[in-house]
Amino acid sequence: MKFPLVIFDWDGTLMDSVGRIVSSMQRTAASLQLPIPTNDAVREIIGISLEPAIEQLFGRLTAPDMKAFMAVYRQQYVFDDTTPSPLFTGAQTMLEGLRSQGYTLAVATGKARHGLERVWRDSGIHELFQLSRCADETASKPDPKMLLEILAETKFRADQAVMIGDSVHDMRMAENAGIARIGVDFGAHASARLQQHQPLTILNKLADLPSYL
Repeated sequence: MKFPLVIFDWDGTLMDSVGRIVSSMQRTAASLQLPIPTNDAVREIIGISLEPAIEQLFGRLTAPDMKAFMAVYRQQYVFDDTTPSPLFTGAQTMLEGLRSQGYTLAVATGKARHGLERVWRDSGIHELFQLSRCADETASKPDPKMLLEILAETKFRADQAVMIGDSVHDMRMAENAGIARIGVDFGAHASARLQQHQPLTILNKLADLPSYL
């Protein structure tokens, strides 16, 4: 087993949530009378922490405005926006297969802890992951801190881990941590951009990951 530790991004990698993130961000901007970002602009920030993502899209907000934005966005994403955000086809079967083969599975996500716990409850796959790191607990991608913390907790070396992600933020974070990386081409960023960070491969379906590993 070359990579006994397999670390997954969440949005756009295991969950088909990119469309909901885009629409929720645009609806929030409209609600707060801010310039509505394009689809591509929102896709560009998927994977990083929410506060720096908001700043990248709208510039630096005052503390009250940032608090208001985050409250409206959470209301949109969790409750009001009905854009479906299921697990990608084959995700649960793939994860169950890796777990049964003895792989240690982890999540490194730009979501906040409460957001990850909510989607874990909704999807029913929490028990498949040994550990996770969220953006509100550590440094935002592409800082390698969350990956280094996962390595420290699991006692694996960097060369025993692989990061699976859909964005350049995932790829850069893994590069910065000295960890191998595999891209997926059905999330936030196109294959050509992921290729710039020298992934081992780019998958077009999650079912192919176990045989590749």
